[in-house]
Amino acid sequence: MSLDVGLQTDPETYGATATDEARRQIEICNACRYCEGYCAVFPAITRQKVFADGDITQLANLCHNCRGCYHACQYAPPHDFALNLPRALAETRAESWERLAWPRPLAQLFQRSGVALALALAAGIALLFLAVLGAAGQGRGFYAWMGHGAMVAIFLPSFLLPLAALAVSLRRYWREVGGARLHRRDLSDAVVAAGRLRNLSGGQGQGCNYEIGDRYSDARRWMHQAVMYGFLLCFAATVAGTVLHYGFERPAPYGFWSLPKLLGVPGGLLLTLGAAGLIWLKLRADPDLGAPDRWGGEMAFVALLLAVAVTGLALYAATGTAAVGGLLALHLGSVLTLFLLTPYSKMAHGFYRFAALLREAQIARGARR
Repeated sequence: MSLDVGLQTDPETYGATATDEARRQIEICNACRYCEGYCAVFPAITRQKVFADGDITQLANLCHNCRGCYHACQYAPPHDFALNLPRALAETRAESWERLAWPRPLAQLFQRSGVALALALAAGIALLFLAVLGAAGQGRGFYAWMGHGAMVAIFLPSFLLPLAALAVSLRRYWREVGGARLHRRDLSDAVVAAGRLRNLSGGQGQGCNYEIGDRYSDARRWMHQAVMYGFLLCFAATVAGTVLHYGFERPAPYGFWSLPKLLGVPGGLLLTLGAAGLIWLKLRADPDLGAPDRWGGEMAFVALLLAVAVTGLALYAATGTAAVGGLLALHLGSVLTLFLLTPYSKMAHGFYRFAALLREAQIARGARR
């Protein structure tokens, strides 16, 4: 297949930035269109011929790195065009998270030293909690180690302030990609696409090529669904406990058949399974088809999710034993670290990808008019 002679096809001379390289590859993909039936990125590419920086940012965050396009591509290395679209979009995506993050230096630090930073922060916070546990505790269960008021005073701002920083970043993203006022249909379409993880099926329903080369697999989609729904169940358990505490004057601890436990235990199990599965898949996957410079930050995020889930389940299993104090410190340290790093770790990718799905639904609705 011949391409337009006007295309810039030499990766050595086209541009120095991740966005420039992604644009070079996208222009070649747009001329070829062999992968048009793949994930949502390729139909989006075919809607235009010229790609501004905001368009590249949108396409990069719409990509779920399933890698099927790479194994189908006739212009992948050793071809002179050297197309590796999964890597180009992954690097552009990571660069966009760093550029749009507030404050930006924290995102850059985490992406390059994520494992060390997460371990140091989690261990330091856990040791701090271990030093003060029991000093102000009143009540039963966890509250015998740390009072409810102290937990609220520590964790409420640690949850809300990172969300505020993330909101600033998403507002910057929405402006950069040209987002307009949302319609109710946009939200419903994005929720369905996110809930089903439609773009992790390669667009054709057969799965990703993430961990086993040119063979399809649904393992990554299953692990992502386990993480997503496990996290949502754990969050719902926390909300249920808050409602019981303030609305019905029923403080923790709660029995197994209570709503917080019926939501939290399955959520913790799903989160453990999903996070462990994603670590296993990431260790098997080819790092050159992602953003290898950010591998440590990505792995640190998944490891944090696993630590939160495992320590939470262990804490529940140890209820009434002498191990509660140490496990509580580890769990609180992991949770607080996850919260504080949310705007700068790959935890933010869920928010950016949902914003990309919203923008894609908005553009598609406009095209249907």
